[in-house]
Amino acid sequence: MNIHEYQAKALLRSYGAPVSDGRAVMRAEDAKTAAGELDGPLWVVKAQIHAGGRGKGHFKEADAGEKGGVRLTRSVEEAAQEAKKMLGRTLVTNQTGDAGKTVNRIYIEDGAGIETELYLALLVDRQSSRISFVASTEGGMDIEEVAHNTPEKILSFSVDPATGYQPYHGRRIAFSLGLSGNQVKQCVALMGTLYKLFVDKDMEMLEINPLIVTDKGDLKCLDAKMGFDGNAIYRHADIAALRDETEEDPKELAASKFDLNYIALDGEIGCMVNGAGLAMATMDIIKLYGAEPANFLDVGGGATKEKVTEAFKIITSDPNVKGILVNIFGGIMRCDVIAEGVIAAVKEVGLQVPLVVRLEGTNVEKGKEIIRSSGLDVIAADDLKDGAEKIVKAVKG
Repeated sequence: MNIHEYQAKALLRSYGAPVSDGRAVMRAEDAKTAAGELDGPLWVVKAQIHAGGRGKGHFKEADAGEKGGVRLTRSVEEAAQEAKKMLGRTLVTNQTGDAGKTVNRIYIEDGAGIETELYLALLVDRQSSRISFVASTEGGMDIEEVAHNTPEKILSFSVDPATGYQPYHGRRIAFSLGLSGNQVKQCVALMGTLYKLFVDKDMEMLEINPLIVTDKGDLKCLDAKMGFDGNAIYRHADIAALRDETEEDPKELAASKFDLNYIALDGEIGCMVNGAGLAMATMDIIKLYGAEPANFLDVGGGATKEKVTEAFKIITSDPNVKGILVNIFGGIMRCDVIAEGVIAAVKEVGLQVPLVVRLEGTNVEKGKEIIRSSGLDVIAADDLKDGAEKIVKAVKG
């Protein structure tokens, strides 16, 4: 689960990390009041979407020379005006794709005098099962670009959970970033604060880009992105309350409400499978036979008829889907339950595209009989290879 920058800044502030004062704005008429509560003399107006590259992005149907989603202003009136310009429009960045994201929230904060821009992140290292720090002197840039062109400018190391964060970790980061004097002490304290926040809130990623040295020589978190472990959200009601459903894919949001593992993709063949491994194999074989999967969808081992029905409805709601492959290997999951769910969904939402069903395992004959006696135009498959061939042929003609 991701949150907005202004929400991340509030969390940082609650733990004592240095951030600028700011106000979130949801309505254009509140922009001037929000800006007036800040000291200035510079006001930074930031579009709030779950995507990076906002400053380099552009709004659809923008006027010639119009700025991106981060704008520096020099008066309360100008800040309010820029906020009103951005609210309700679609911001396109390198992470949103051509569709972009609608800006429903604006963050107005005090400007900061910047001496140096640095990069800092904490993330879960899957290889070592530890929390890792990543730091670089190349703040404000895409870290992927830095890693590709100048990897020697990136420091990365993990923290042993037996000891947790120690001051020498912070000093190592400070020296790699070229900090000196009181900045080293600030860095040691800040890294400890960020590590504690990361652990306390079950984060997956915390990125500060840029972490700046101000013109007064102090460290400040100028931007912040946070991602949280979805499996641990139940332990954090305060974090769950920050969820912005408007930033999520409607199909993925609907799937989460029925405990379905669904990820939308760009292909044309919808997939309904039980088991993550089998779902991956199904996607692979669809590609092998010359088509692209439209989604990853694992209904799980204990799916009910109602859950299967909802899964099918989610697949058919995708306008890119030109065909559907149901691939079920019944162990805990029973084939007759899948069949009943598919039939119920088809009767409810209709069937406008080819449907191939491959069933194997527990109650397979009962499941096949339900499909056969339904009177629906369903293509039966004997195995995964047969199913993939048939759905690709049906879609490609």
